This record gives sequence, structure tokens and C-alpha cells, in this order.
Amino acid sequence: MLGESIGRNSLLLGFFAILSTAIIAGTYLGSQDTIRKNIRMAEERALLEIIPKSRHNNSMLEDAHGISDSEMLGLRSEKKYYIARQDGAAVGVIFPATAREGYTGDIDMIIGINVDGTIAGVRVLSHRETPGLGDAIDRKKSTWIDGFINKSLLNPTVDLWKVKKDKGVFDQFTGATITPRAVTQTVLQTLQYFNQQQHDILKQPIHTEGQ
Repeated sequence: MLGESIGRNSLLLGFFAILSTAIIAGTYLGSQDTIRKNIRMAEERALLEIIPKSRHNNSMLEDAHGISDSEMLGLRSEKKYYIARQDGAAVGVIFPATAREGYTGDIDMIIGINVDGTIAGVRVLSHRETPGLGDAIDRKKSTWIDGFINKSLLNPTVDLWKVKKDKGVFDQFTGATITPRAVTQTVLQTLQYFNQQQHDILKQPIHTEGQ
């Protein structure tokens, strides 16, 4: 009797263990799908802040292409750049870029460039800059980053693509010059990269990730 009772209890425990594992696994897989969906939505929101839907009718997330330039874009690993198109014609490109000379480390950004070579917008995705000083690069903290909109290699000329302390045209922050200097330099280098590579970039066919 005792042995049968122990056996039944063992079977029940085993059953509940399998059931619990199945529930946890199902919850994990379900949450992974939710996480991926949320990440995708966040990525799309960031892209649309730079090139809004009114300017294109394709899905930029699906028109994504690998890029790994470390010299001019400062990338430490392969990432994606995105092409915005209106009825199949490219209207702008959004590049990933990393300013490696931030005050406390890397500053990861996305930089949108219109096909005419002007800046569509810039957003900082991640940084560790000092709160109250260098973190003014974050659009949630200030509108400083919008100062790059419509700028190009001709406006201002390359020699003026500096903060004012370095005799350029871009503002720095009170008590913080290193951070805006690093961001400004990286935006300039991204413009130069596009200028050099735009023929190959803009001839990219419409591409869907996973194809």
C-alpha cells in the first residue's frame, strides 16, 4: 500500500513537473514573440521620427541592408541601414553610426540623410553621458540634436562642421564639449560616407530581411 501510494505520488509529481515545464516554455516562447514585436515597433517609431510616413510608402524595416563600416561610421559590429522609398524611388537612407569619442564611451545613433545630401534627422539610441550635461544629446532632454536637420557637406562647409569652441557653427553644452564634439564629428563622417557610397547604396534593390 505504501509503495503504491509513493508510486502514485511520484507519477503525479512527474506529471506536474512536465506540465509546469510546458507552461513555462510556452510563456517564454510567447513572451519572446512579444519582445521581438515590441523591439520592431520601437525601431519603426525611431525611423519614422526621422523620415515620417508622409515622405515614403514602403516599410523601411523590410528595406534593410547589412553594413559594417568601422572607419567612418564607427560601427563595432554589423548593423542595418534602411532605405525610405516613395513608389519605389529612394527618398532617404537611415544609417547606424557610433561616436566612439563620447565622454564616457560609445554613443550609438541613427542618422537619416535625404537623397539630396541633407540631414533628415538624427537620434541617439544609447549613451552613458553625464546626466544634466552630456545627456542633452538625447531628444528627450533637449532639441540640440535637431540642429543638424537640413545641414549638408555644403551647409556649412566641412571646415565649419565643429562646435563653436572649435571655431565651428554647432553649439556645445555649458560645461560639456566632448559629447557634442563627438556627435558632430560622427554626423559629418556619415554624410561623407553617404557622399562616397551613395551610388552603390541607392541602387540597392528592395530587400526583405530573411530573403
